[in-house]
Amino acid sequence: MSNIASDGAPLAATPLTRAVLEIDDYASGLGWDQPARLFALVDTAQLRTQEPGLADQLGLGEENAGALTPIEQDELPDGTPLDEFLGTIAWPDVIAGCAMTVERLMLPPAAEQSIPEGLDDAALAKWVAAHPERQEVRMTVAVLRDGARESAVRLREKDSPTEVLTGADLVPGLADALAATFEA
Repeated sequence: MSNIASDGAPLAATPLTRAVLEIDDYASGLGWDQPARLFALVDTAQLRTQEPGLADQLGLGEENAGALTPIEQDELPDGTPLDEFLGTIAWPDVIAGCAMTVERLMLPPAAEQSIPEGLDDAALAKWVAAHPERQEVRMTVAVLRDGARESAVRLREKDSPTEVLTGADLVPGLADALAATFEA
């Protein structure tokens, strides 16, 4: 069964999960080997009230009550580590949450146990990239000001909307970093 409704909207229990799946679907349409992307999440009803022209342009009708609208932000600066970049962000009060999509290589737990000790970040990245059991993944993680979290993980080898894994705690490190952008 697909996680996409007949009208093209993701099937999901919460507005945050729908937003994460919408961002994952958007990123999927761009293909693989993409840079990380950052999104502000805004309350759709508030957007309709405060920016009706923009809401109309985005096709956001009254049926979107309770929904979150992802708005892609400017490209992330080249060469800046993700954790350093996220440490520079502060969101205005109108932003309900934020999300990020990133691609990474991951290893199965058994392979992680065989990582040689003493590797610096560059050497570790090279070792993982050469490992025969590595998997390419796209992770989309979102957090709200109230602490709610959601993630979607898609394997490149199973690049299908029906194969996207969702859950609140799939990528805790990135969720923590995104949540920190709301701490003042």
